[in-house]
Amino acid sequence: MLGVGFLLVAALVVWAIDPFDPFLVYQLSSVCYFAIGAAGLTVLTGLNGQLSLGHGALMGIGAYTTAVVLKAHTDLNPALVMGTATLVTAVASIIVGAAAARLRGPYLAGATLGLAVGLPGVAVRFSNIFGGDAGTSIPALVPPDALSSIAPEVWLTWIGLIPTVITFVLLANLVRTRYGRDFRAIREDEVASALNGIRVARTQVLAFVLSGACAGLAGSLLGYTSNLAAPGSFPLTLSLLLLAAVVIGGLGTLPGAVWGALVVVFVPSWISSLNDTVHLPSAVRDQLPLALFGAVFVVAMLAFPHGIQGGVVRLWQFRASRRRPGAQEQAADL
Repeated sequence: MLGVGFLLVAALVVWAIDPFDPFLVYQLSSVCYFAIGAAGLTVLTGLNGQLSLGHGALMGIGAYTTAVVLKAHTDLNPALVMGTATLVTAVASIIVGAAAARLRGPYLAGATLGLAVGLPGVAVRFSNIFGGDAGTSIPALVPPDALSSIAPEVWLTWIGLIPTVITFVLLANLVRTRYGRDFRAIREDEVASALNGIRVARTQVLAFVLSGACAGLAGSLLGYTSNLAAPGSFPLTLSLLLLAAVVIGGLGTLPGAVWGALVVVFVPSWISSLNDTVHLPSAVRDQLPLALFGAVFVVAMLAFPHGIQGGVVRLWQFRASRRRPGAQEQAADL
């Protein structure tokens, strides 16, 4: 139901978009890949309890896979390209996840942080394959001839919505299975989980692979959106933004990944627009967007300790509790 609801809302938004507002379309495309990446991190950190600061690098693997595949086969179907990027990143995540399963707490965070910092250097080292600092271009997606009336920017957003919905539907069903229960059990107590027959290390690797596959798919979409795979596209701040999206939206909830993606995409642009209207010294203006975004993050955490999704659920429960006594009194009068 989550994926279907997200599809319907997003479809209405895209249908209502003015095709001559490419920046808004670009933002909606950004929401798609941020939501997918945040959903994967939700499974890993929110459900399984493994803290990762390197998912931006895993997105880079997906983007570079997309660029290399399209360099060899320019007209390849986007679904096959995204599937290949997802698979390659999942295989890479097996190696990272196997190492991560032996680490805990700050050691795990430090190891994944090293991945985020070091992996972009691989693209520079093997510049003949990955294009070095300049990166590798990715051809823009264009609608087929039968849909040529659709603007390319809107078509890109539609292409982004389809894997986003599929990802959320699959993950929403997965967390309701035995694997989802095992993820949560390990997050709460690894020793008790092992005593109850759960293979802790294997389950942690599985969570990392699922999360990495989502990051690879998100990276492929990012590459299509920006038409480029370059080291500068996957800095450490990308990993931190994904983590911020998960925390702001609601740690451990898939709807929270959508809320978080909307926040990290739209709030900075709104702050930048506000910054342009304020006449301040240049030194202050350059730092104001980052300071305001940090303030928004702090206020969101104070107002919604369990994230935006937790706040929405509590408001809904409060509203239901206020309605219930009235309904009981009405029933008594009848």
